[in-house]
Amino acid sequence: MGIFRVMAAWRAVLLVAVAGIMFALQTQAAELLSDAQTAEIDKIAQQMIETSGVASASLALVKDGELAYAKAYGKAKLEPSLEATTAMPYSIGSISKQFTAALIMMLQEQGKLSLDDKVGKWLPNLTQANEITIRQILSMTSGYQDYWPQDYVMPMMLKPTTAEVILQDWARIPLDFEPGTKWQYSNTNYVIAGLIVEKASGKPLYELLQEKVLHPLGMTSAWNVDAKPMGAGDPLGYIRYALGTLRPAPEEGAGWMFAAGELAMTPSDLAKWDISLMNESLLKPASYLALETETVLKNGLGTRYGLGMFVTSVKNHRMLEHGGEVSGFTAENLVLPDDKFAVIVATNQDAVGTASDIGRQVMNAYLNSLNVGDPKQDALMRKVFEDLRQGKIDRSLFTDNANFYFSEQALKDYQSSLAPLGEVESFRQTSNSLRGGMTHLMYEVKLKEKTVDINIYQMPDGKLEQYLISAAN
Repeated sequence: MGIFRVMAAWRAVLLVAVAGIMFALQTQAAELLSDAQTAEIDKIAQQMIETSGVASASLALVKDGELAYAKAYGKAKLEPSLEATTAMPYSIGSISKQFTAALIMMLQEQGKLSLDDKVGKWLPNLTQANEITIRQILSMTSGYQDYWPQDYVMPMMLKPTTAEVILQDWARIPLDFEPGTKWQYSNTNYVIAGLIVEKASGKPLYELLQEKVLHPLGMTSAWNVDAKPMGAGDPLGYIRYALGTLRPAPEEGAGWMFAAGELAMTPSDLAKWDISLMNESLLKPASYLALETETVLKNGLGTRYGLGMFVTSVKNHRMLEHGGEVSGFTAENLVLPDDKFAVIVATNQDAVGTASDIGRQVMNAYLNSLNVGDPKQDALMRKVFEDLRQGKIDRSLFTDNANFYFSEQALKDYQSSLAPLGEVESFRQTSNSLRGGMTHLMYEVKLKEKTVDINIYQMPDGKLEQYLISAAN
């Protein structure tokens, strides 16, 4: 039996074992979510699949730092029909970049390189190599032109290539901008980073990744699709021309993804990586700080990008995020590290936003669940709202400042602008925080004709210092 047949047979056995482990984990972790929460996740995923027409989606959710849910939806293959399962690996594309960045940080911890090293120390023949740092490579501020901005596979990419050939064509031409002056997403940066990893470590990139990250975290489904395509029992990637029929997507030749997008794995295995980010279990705290700190340009403008990941916030929660796309596949990874929450979604269609849409809707549902107000307080805030719609106010509920604000003219304007909007369809708290010694509350009110926001400041004694209503964004 040839070596590839041996590998395929072993991988089939491994996938059966992984499926069994996944079922056990899913049963154990189901306790972290209520039936209502899992039903909401399923509803979001199924509706988005139906709306977008993708063949399948696979989802994993981390809650309280543990795998809390995993489920696959739809067809991994249309012909012959094959149901998607949580044991199947999906290509995660550019989410792979944060793994490359982590290897760089490990090598820095070992003293084998520094983020402030010039690229020329390792790859002297690249454009302005003695002016560009490794940090600028990882943060997308180097100026090297992207070799693959397209959302499809060009003819040259159907044939094998090497990292050296990619750099010959894209990293030895004039820069798109001077280093550190702009931010531009460029896969070329991570091809450079991958070669630096190999030169500094003396090992092939994927071998080092297995040794330092995949094996320690138990990410047994991970697969290097840049070296060998996935197997017959794995999802098939699809492409759609406009709104036409799903068709099998072309496969990139070996070498085109390298350190920029080479990995495939189950969402549940990617969840293990996310949990390691939350727990800071692989790297030193200083390394995580470097990865997760927004890069600032020379003019002081923030980029919303750290090293291999976007660094943003959502509803005042810190978020680490990255999407991924290769031919036939898209993926999304959303991590709220301080909340110990993450959602990972992968689909087997390229050039479509379904993975991101599912992930963000699930994340927003989680964040909304954190803002379930006290029923008595919610009832009070709703009563104030209904009074104002009628041009009335119970001034005993308000401070002197707020009573000054609610003049006769203000009450008339509140009534004339809010009364015509119809019945209240929902009234819910969306945030609860502190400011200026007061509780800052936000509510969203959906009325028949319009949605409005309420911005409230409540004093420690319960009186309202502010109750402002505005059109929702």
